[in-house]
Amino acid sequence: MNSLTKTETIEKTTKPELKEKMSVKYLCAYFGDVQALSTVSMSIYKKRVLAIIGPSGCGKSTFIRCLNRMHEVVGGEYVGEIKLDDVDIKKFNSVILRRKVGMVFQKPNPFPTMSVFDNVVAGLKLNGFRNKSKLKEIAEDCLKKVALWDEVKDSLNKAGTSLSGGQQQRLCIARTIAVEPEVILMDEPASALDPISTAKIEELIFDLRKNYTIVIVTHNMQQAARVSDFTAFLYMGKLVEYNKTKKLFISPTEKRTEDYIAGRFG
Repeated sequence: MNSLTKTETIEKTTKPELKEKMSVKYLCAYFGDVQALSTVSMSIYKKRVLAIIGPSGCGKSTFIRCLNRMHEVVGGEYVGEIKLDDVDIKKFNSVILRRKVGMVFQKPNPFPTMSVFDNVVAGLKLNGFRNKSKLKEIAEDCLKKVALWDEVKDSLNKAGTSLSGGQQQRLCIARTIAVEPEVILMDEPASALDPISTAKIEELIFDLRKNYTIVIVTHNMQQAARVSDFTAFLYMGKLVEYNKTKKLFISPTEKRTEDYIAGRFG
């Protein structure tokens, strides 16, 4: 007799099979002589959301910056293995890698001298794309994907910095997806936003997971529980626990995970 519940049966038949998009094995990251990450290993699955949680200074941001080699930009280095579609990311040209693995930062950072429109297509123009009608089409499509089109369609020539904080963050996400990445890294994308803007970002993540693999760093436990499929808990540079989000939050296997989720430290 089939022991699956009706809900589990539906999920089993409707959810696509898990496929590894990126893999991390024995990752150690350094800033000079200071070690920020120690032997971190995990899988990042295609078209799923992975939340990285942990107290300040535990290595969350360092971890995701390693995934597109931005850790090197700030003077760090790493050892270990990071693969994208089973190819070591060190084999990619850094520009090509960051096009495949895009980044959205904690603080909205639209280019200050550019209009809303030019912010969206900046990456395309940087890569030599010049077809004006196609650029307009892509800009509109990306702004619609981030639920910003209706708010800015009559002010595309205004400065990107003239938008509200929440709008600026969605603009930055539109800029990221315009170059058609495969993975989107988000470093606490809603931490500087008000509750209404935060809710819009979370709705956006839910929609984007249909087409993109997403890794989000968040200090907000409720946010991690709401938006992610998998969660990894880092503490003092080490991976303490990694599991499906529901299981990790309801029945963590590690005492430190339980204590952190319950707010006993961090």
